[in-house]
Amino acid sequence: MLKVEHLTKVYPGGTVALKDLSFEVNDGEFLVVIGLSGSGKSTLLRCINRLIDPTEGTITMDGVDITAAKGAELRHIRRHIGMIFQHFNLVKRSSVMTNVLNGRLGYLNPWTSTLGIFPREEKQRAHGALSRLGIDDKVTSRADELSGGQQQRVGIARTLMQEPRLILADEPVASLDPVLAHSILQYLEQLNKEDKVTVICSLHYLDLIQRYATRVIGLKDGVKVFEGLPSEINRVKFKEIYGEEAQDIRAAALE
Repeated sequence: MLKVEHLTKVYPGGTVALKDLSFEVNDGEFLVVIGLSGSGKSTLLRCINRLIDPTEGTITMDGVDITAAKGAELRHIRRHIGMIFQHFNLVKRSSVMTNVLNGRLGYLNPWTSTLGIFPREEKQRAHGALSRLGIDDKVTSRADELSGGQQQRVGIARTLMQEPRLILADEPVASLDPVLAHSILQYLEQLNKEDKVTVICSLHYLDLIQRYATRVIGLKDGVKVFEGLPSEINRVKFKEIYGEEAQDIRAAALE
């Protein structure tokens, strides 16, 4: 179980990105975080894996305080928290295989992996991850030769190498067309259901939210304004999250 308690993040300059945010995520959930750009979604995900440090509050996973962890303990925690980014975050000039193997760095000798030397069993593991994502034929291609959807699948394969218990997906389909968006989210859903990996994913589109989320958190200006089931997001709730000026045909259809 992941527990977020009274989480606040204030950036230098005084911008309040998160304010007194609390919620829990049960093992095996597919939690979707929604809200306008700047509502705090990305900040929340980055606080969970400590890419940034919160100003106040705590985040615990299975009773371990992530916000207090340092050094070797933090590295051990991060092994099991995969991160998928909107813009893929791949090493563009490196091969698909190298990018996927990078997901295993937390388990390997840092000296040999820095030199690009990986054990045979790790390469076999990478081939298996790529095969599962349907792109094992791209193993020798450079990352920047791939389409956006293929690059995101490489990102998921890299995350698989971590043997994650939790995947954080920060707007993973924002730059993809609707067909590819469903394809990527179906892979995440497969990991969620078959591998029992907990997923926390930020999304914008209501049709995707209702299709994939088991539960939803709505943020507005860093404050939690909604927590519930996707089916509970009616037009009123939608406007509470996105503002009175929000216009969305699908939201109107929810009344």
